[in-house]
Amino acid sequence: MTRVIFRLALLSVCCGLLFVATATAQDFQKSYHIAPSGSISIRNVSGNIEVAGYDGDAVMVSAFKEGRDREMVEIEDQSSANRVDITAQFPSGCNNCNVDVRFEVRVPRSISYSFDQISTASGNIDVKGIRGQVRVSTASGDVQVKDVAGEVNARSASGDVDVEINSLEGTGDMKFSSASGDVHVRLPANLDADVRMATISGSVKTDFPIEVRHPRYGPGSNARGQLGAGSRSLHITSASGDVSLMRM
Repeated sequence: MTRVIFRLALLSVCCGLLFVATATAQDFQKSYHIAPSGSISIRNVSGNIEVAGYDGDAVMVSAFKEGRDREMVEIEDQSSANRVDITAQFPSGCNNCNVDVRFEVRVPRSISYSFDQISTASGNIDVKGIRGQVRVSTASGDVQVKDVAGEVNARSASGDVDVEINSLEGTGDMKFSSASGDVHVRLPANLDADVRMATISGSVKTDFPIEVRHPRYGPGSNARGQLGAGSRSLHITSASGDVSLMRM
């Protein structure tokens, strides 16, 4: 009897390990060759997104469906000749589904792309070592952008936003915001921009030559100033959190 019980227990453990392995298996993997300035969009509902530069020559997208209801989600590929367009399609009414989709995207670090939409409704976004025009957003999670060359717009409805841009390219406007979280931005010392910073409940900090104003009564603070010719608009805001603009 003891031997039978042991075998049943061992079988149960093995089945559990098999379920874990299946639940985290790679569900989508594809590589794309698109020209410089081609566009990339990754849209998610629940789960993290990581975008990172590497030394290859192709855009590689991998998706991992994780959770009990993983079969309810489809990875939809609507990519075309010069566009990578991937969406995690969750079924309607899936508010209580036990499933996340984790995206891992690798792009050639030396090629500039237009990252039109890197977004998730619930999850963190991590971007590093890429070049181009970057737009990232999450409704619930943190955003981190590091070691980027180009233009960036980043926002979180509920989470922190942390951005470092090593080299600015173009003169496009940039906006960094959070409704409930801190927003910290580091940019090159030769920044040329019309800067506006504000928080309703928090502090404003900068080491650029911009005047920070504090209200006579009540919380919050703001700052506004022109750096150089003010060739681009730069907004950094938080409703409930600290904001900062510091030199690299």
